[in-house]
Order: sequence, then C-alpha cells, then structure tokens
Amino acid sequence: MIERLTILCRSAFWQSLNDSIAQSVNMSVKLIECPRDAWQGLKGQIPSDIKRAYLQALISAGFKHIDAVSFVSPKAVPQMADSEEVLKELDPPDDVEVIGIVVNERGAQRAIETHAVKTLGFPYSISETFLRKNQNQSAEAALDELEKIQKKADEAALDVVVYISMAFGNPYGDFWNVEEVIEAISLMEVDSLRMISLADTVGVATPEQVSELVGAVMAKYDYLEIGVHLHSRPEHVEAKILAAYDAGCRRFDSAIGGLGGCPFAQDALVGNIATEKVIEALKQRGAELPPLKPLDTLLRATAEMGARYTNSVIDDEPFPT
Repeated sequence: MIERLTILCRSAFWQSLNDSIAQSVNMSVKLIECPRDAWQGLKGQIPSDIKRAYLQALISAGFKHIDAVSFVSPKAVPQMADSEEVLKELDPPDDVEVIGIVVNERGAQRAIETHAVKTLGFPYSISETFLRKNQNQSAEAALDELEKIQKKADEAALDVVVYISMAFGNPYGDFWNVEEVIEAISLMEVDSLRMISLADTVGVATPEQVSELVGAVMAKYDYLEIGVHLHSRPEHVEAKILAAYDAGCRRFDSAIGGLGGCPFAQDALVGNIATEKVIEALKQRGAELPPLKPLDTLLRATAEMGARYTNSVIDDEPFPT
C-alpha cells in the first residue's frame, strides 16, 4: 500500500511538473517589431543612416525579432529602395532575427546576399484582387514563387514566414471564410514551412473573428508557429490582442507608436497595432514577455520620424535618435 502511494505521489509530482513546464512554455510570447511596415507608407524618404540607427536602437532595447526591410521593386515601395544599404553596417547579433519581405525569387536572392537577413517573409492572400494590387501576381503565380523562395531559403539555411494577407476578409468582395484560409495554408508546402502569420490587412476583424480564425487554424496546424499581424483602430486593440492570445496565439506583430499601416485601409484611423499596447494587453494575462528596456526614447523617436517624413518634402535638419 505504502509503495503504491509512493508511486502515485511521484506520478502526481512529475505530472504537476510537466504541467507547469507546459504552461510556462505556452505563456511565452514572441514579439515581432515591424519598422518596415511602419516606414513604407511614409512619403518622405528616410535616410539610410537614420533607419539603421533606429534598428540599432531596437536591438539595444532588447527586440530579438525585427521585420526590418523588404526587397521589392523601388517603383512599388520607394521607401525600401535602400534595404541593402540599411543592413550593410547593421551587423545584428546572432540572437537577433532580421526579417526581410520578398515577393519573388529575385528578392529572395537580394535578401540572402545581405548576410543579415535570417527569415524571408512572403505575403500571400486568399484575395486574388489584393495579390494583383500588392505584388502583381495571381494566386497560382504566388504559390510558384513561394516554392522557389522556400528552396532558396533552404539552401541558405534561412527560415520563411508566410503572411496570409486579408485573412479576416477584404474590401473587394472576394469570397472569404475560415475554411478558405485553412485551405490556403494547405496549398503551401507546409512541411517545409514553420511559420504562418494571419494578417488583418485592412482592420476589418472583430475580436470574435480573431478568436474563431486563430483557434481554427491552430487546431488544424498545431505543428506550425501561428502568429497574427493585426491592424486596428486604437480603441479595439486590446480586445483583438486578447482574443488572439486566448485562442492560443503566441506570436504578435506590432510597431512602436502604432506608426504605419496598409494604404488599402479605408479608415484613416486603422493602422499598425502599437507595441506598447500589445504589451499592456498581454500583461493582463500574465504572459511571459521578452525582457525589454523602457520604450520612452523609441516612442519619441518614432513620433518624430512619423511627423517629419509624413510628407514628401522635408527639411534637412538632422533627425534626433
């Protein structure tokens, strides 16, 4: 009898320990800071050295995952024409993941040749209208490019994250539902992908839709790292973030100060979710957040950058960093 009780106690102890470990891991959150998304809509060209200094400030503040640049046509996104130059002297530490957005094989090669990018980000969408507007691709062509990009990434020992743009609906009338999003993910070479980010590109999702879609995708693809890249009006941020977290999401894209967003959004107040608001919301759940230094200086620098480079004509005064 005593032996049996001992075995039961030991079993209970290890079960409790395993549960505690699982809970701890499950509460660990990955924050993806997105200056690239914050900058690309600004009309004034931000000098390369200012972008580089900002990225260095993010690294110094403790950010380990940074969506920093894109490698696309400068005609399409003039703000990102200097991505190679920005990364040239950045020299990020080994534990910092720099994400570079690419839409084709040529962009992937440019990113690889910087030797600074660790993850290639590829935008896909179940809205073919958006695919054509955003990157001049059909759904079939986008999947073909993704296959080529994945091959190059594998050869260079880089990761790939796929963003499902318009994952929560679109303003074009293109067909959308949860099953379509799940089917879109299945069309990809999911065995070679590790990360998917669900993007509310124009901020149409309600907290209920965030909960439903994130929960459904995670249930189907529990072997992938599922994240969200949400855009929102400021007053809806907390509810959307908590809906995603409660549905099991542990990867969140955001931008300090909420700077930037999608030019296709029909509401001027819809933009990137502010990193500081994400942190505030997740603290309510006791989430295990990455250790960051105070963001006051970065918030001031971001606000100044947004104010200075909103217009296409700016003065030549040095930018305070």
